Amino acid sequence: ASAGSAFRVHAVRLGPGQELLGSLQAFVEERNLRAPFIVTCVGSVTKATLRLAHTTAGNTNEVIHLDEHFEIVSLVGTLNKDAHLHICLADKEGKTVGGHVMGGLEVFTTAEVVIGEATELLFERHMDHSTGFHELVIQSRSKKD
Repeated sequence: ASAGSAFRVHAVRLGPGQELLGSLQAFVEERNLRAPFIVTCVGSVTKATLRLAHTTAGNTNEVIHLDEHFEIVSLVGTLNKDAHLHICLADKEGKTVGGHVMGGLEVFTTAEVVIGEATELLFERHMDHSTGFHELVIQSRSKKD
């Protein structure tokens, strides 16, 4: 599925100790954003909970809990109610780890996040039995929304 839309830009800066995912979801809910997505993010975290990539052979769902200082080198995804975000973090040696954001992203110094909203679309997630996951469903907004 695909659709085009104009978009609006929002920006938020989170501070030390704030939880990134929950704070972004609260921001989206407070502003009633209907089709939000991450444009860019820079910052640092001291903790993270990530689900690692699935393998076709084992279809593993390994979840890791990280507890050290990391720079956020990438954050991408959609921020509707059931957010789907992937993150890449770099440690003090520049080694990276990434995966599906499960939560527990505790901001160290700052997280500067630019959020886009497709103003003519609505993002929802529905179960896709072919993948076994709730996948993005893109809808056009009606003029009355």
